[in-house]
Amino acid sequence: MGQPSVTIVGAGFGGIAQAIALRRAGFRNVTILERGDDVGGVWRANTYPGAACDVPSPLYSLSTDPNPDWPRRYSEQPDILAYLRRVADTRGLRESIRFGVDVATAKFDDSANRWALTTTAGEVIETDVLVTAVGQLSQPAVPDIEGRDTFRGPAFHSAEWDHDVDLAGKSVAVIGTGASAIQFVPAIAPVVEQLTVFQRSAAWVVSKPDSVFGPRRRALFRAVPATLGAERLGTWSYFELITFTLRMRKMGALTRLLARRHLRKQVVDPGLRAALTPDYEPWCKRLLFSDDYYPALARDNASLVTASIDRIEPDGVRTADGTLHPADVIVYGTGFAATDFLSPMEVRGRAGRSLADEWVKGARAYLGITTAGFPNLFMMYGPNTNLGSGSIVYMLESQARHITGLVSWLAEHPGHAVEVDPAVEDRFNARIQKELDRSVWSRCSSWYRNASGTVTTNWPGNVSTYRRRTRRVDRADYRLRAPNGSW
Repeated sequence: MGQPSVTIVGAGFGGIAQAIALRRAGFRNVTILERGDDVGGVWRANTYPGAACDVPSPLYSLSTDPNPDWPRRYSEQPDILAYLRRVADTRGLRESIRFGVDVATAKFDDSANRWALTTTAGEVIETDVLVTAVGQLSQPAVPDIEGRDTFRGPAFHSAEWDHDVDLAGKSVAVIGTGASAIQFVPAIAPVVEQLTVFQRSAAWVVSKPDSVFGPRRRALFRAVPATLGAERLGTWSYFELITFTLRMRKMGALTRLLARRHLRKQVVDPGLRAALTPDYEPWCKRLLFSDDYYPALARDNASLVTASIDRIEPDGVRTADGTLHPADVIVYGTGFAATDFLSPMEVRGRAGRSLADEWVKGARAYLGITTAGFPNLFMMYGPNTNLGSGSIVYMLESQARHITGLVSWLAEHPGHAVEVDPAVEDRFNARIQKELDRSVWSRCSSWYRNASGTVTTNWPGNVSTYRRRTRRVDRADYRLRAPNGSW
C-alpha cells in the first residue's frame, strides 16, 4: 500500500477529527492548513461576550477524546477552545499543522491526479487528497445596508468581536437576533448605557437546562468513565427522539407550548411579548436556548425595534418609519453565509470545471462529502450535513471515518483518483431533497435555505441513519480514475 498525501483545510473540530481518524488508520503524510494562528475553528474566532454551545458538552466533543473536566453541561467558548487545544497537543497534531496559511484556490491536475493549492501568499502546495474542513459557519454575513460605511463609530460582526472597544456607557445598536445575539445581548446589556436591538423576525426561544458539573461530578466522570459515556448516550438519545418527532410533525406543538410559556414567564409587558412572538412554525428556523435573553430585552436601558432598517447614518440607524436610533457602536449579529460552501476558496475539478458553477443552483454532494467531477476532494460539514437537532461533532466523526475509508482505497491504488458516480450522486440528492421538501425547514425563510429556496444545509434524517450510511465505503458508488485518465 502507498501513502497518499492528504491536505486538510481547517483546524476546527472537523479537521482535528479527520486527522485523528487518518492517523489511527496508519496514515502519516497528513498536513493541516489553518488560516488562523491556533486550532479551534469557530471556537477560536467567536470570542464575543457570552459565547457558548447550545449542545451539551458530553456529546459536543470527540468520541475519541472524552473530557471528564467539562465545567458545565453547556460549556462556554474558552472551555471548548481549551479542549480542542488539549486534543491537538495530546494527539501530537500541531506538528502537522501550518498556521497562517489561507488557501485561495484549489485546482485538480488531470494529468497527475493531484490537487494544486495556491495560498493567498502565492505559495503552491500539491497533494493527492484534499479534505475541506472549513465549516458552514465560518464566513460572517454582514447585510448590505445603505450607508453602512458612513457610520462614524466602531462597527463589527459578532464573529469578529473588537475587544478594544469599550462598551461601558455607550449606546449600542445590535442588528440581528440569532443564536449569537441571544448570547451576547444579555452579556453586554448591564454594561451599556442604551441597548437597541433590531429584530427582523422573532425567534422561538426555550429555557436552557444548563447546570454546573461540580468537583464531585467531574471526579465521578474521571473515576468511572462509563458515567460520562452514559451522559453522552442519554443526550444523543434525546436528540434522536427530537429529530424523529420533528419528522412526524409532533414536536412543533410541544415546542410552541414550552416557548410561549417561557416568554409569558419572563416578559410581563404585553407589547414586548407580542413583538417577541414568532409568526412561523417552531423549528423552521434554528431553535434558540436562553434564560437571560428575554430579561435583557426587558431592562429599562433596552429597546426592541421591529421596524425595518432603511439605512445607516453617521450617528445611528434609521428605520423605515423615519426614526433615527442613535448609536455609538453597531454590532452585527447577522449570522454566516452558510450556503456559500467553501467560499471564498475557488475550486476547479476535472477539465477545469468550476465548483461554484456546478453549484449555481444549490450546493450538493454525495453524503455531503464528495461531488462528481471533483476527484479526491472530500468535504467535512458539506452540503446537507448540518443538524436541526443534535451534535455536528457526531456527524463530523462519521464523515472522517468514511473519508478515511476512501483514502485507504486510494492507498491500494497509488496514483489513482476516486470520484463518486454521477448517477449515484443524482439519486442521493433527489431522495434527500424530496425528504427536505416535506420537512419543517421548507416552511419559512432561513439560513438553512439558499436564494432559490432549496435546503442545502441540513440532513433530513436522524444522525444514526447518517452514521449507518457512512460507516463503510460502498465501492460500487464510486469510480477509480487511473493515472492515464482512464476509468
